[in-house]
Amino acid sequence: MTTRSSAFPGLRRALAGTSLALGLLLPAAPVLAAEGLNPDADEILRSMSKFLAGTPAFSVNADVSFEFMTVDAQKLQLNSRATVLLERPSKFHATRQGRFADTELFFDGSQVTIYGKTLKAYVQQDLKGSIDDAIRAVEASSGLALPGADLLFSDPYAVLAAGATSSGYHGLAVVGGVKAHHLAFRTPIVDWQIWVQDGDQPLPLKYVVTTKRLTGAPQYSVQLSQWNLKPSIPAGRFKFVAPPGVEKLKALPVDSTGEITSTEGARK
Repeated sequence: MTTRSSAFPGLRRALAGTSLALGLLLPAAPVLAAEGLNPDADEILRSMSKFLAGTPAFSVNADVSFEFMTVDAQKLQLNSRATVLLERPSKFHATRQGRFADTELFFDGSQVTIYGKTLKAYVQQDLKGSIDDAIRAVEASSGLALPGADLLFSDPYAVLAAGATSSGYHGLAVVGGVKAHHLAFRTPIVDWQIWVQDGDQPLPLKYVVTTKRLTGAPQYSVQLSQWNLKPSIPAGRFKFVAPPGVEKLKALPVDSTGEITSTEGARK
């Protein structure tokens, strides 16, 4: 979202640089609303971001769709399912089931691990820091797609609003049976929309990113559901323990859509 699509190198190419790479360029000072931003949209986005940043722990599910154009100009859609469990400031666990891979991501405050279940292999990096640091490390080292990562940062507004040139408030809609405020933002590279739950828990329920630089204007969409703001977290949930027969690699093979593939290249 501003949008970054929470994508990595494969999706970043498709969405013209709107992914987690923008997280590396966050301003040190608080982001001020751009002159062209609708005050209602900006206020709701700030409220959502503040609420998320102030929530000590949460879990959420995400249904993700990613459009791409074939060489003969047919638009196709890839779909996947993701889950996130987060405990601020330095622990999270995520899963993703896509075309080829059943993937888990672990961060316990000292190590980041990406585990490809289908590949029966994992990569691991020592990293002492925050969730922000871990997200950037994954983006820089793996190319693995992490849907909704914008919302996991310690200051979501700084990530989401960076680069926005205009915005609009489009009233109340219904997403997953829940009333939500419909906000739309524009940047020079993409247009993006987000639906924020109405009421005293302004949770994001859906966002859609539309690229303006590719034929057919493909979209990246995430619908969020089953938010739990007081999750029960088992001891050791964020620490990876390699199952028997699982191999440690220097890198996992990731294709152009951000999926872990089953190639043998990473073992060489």
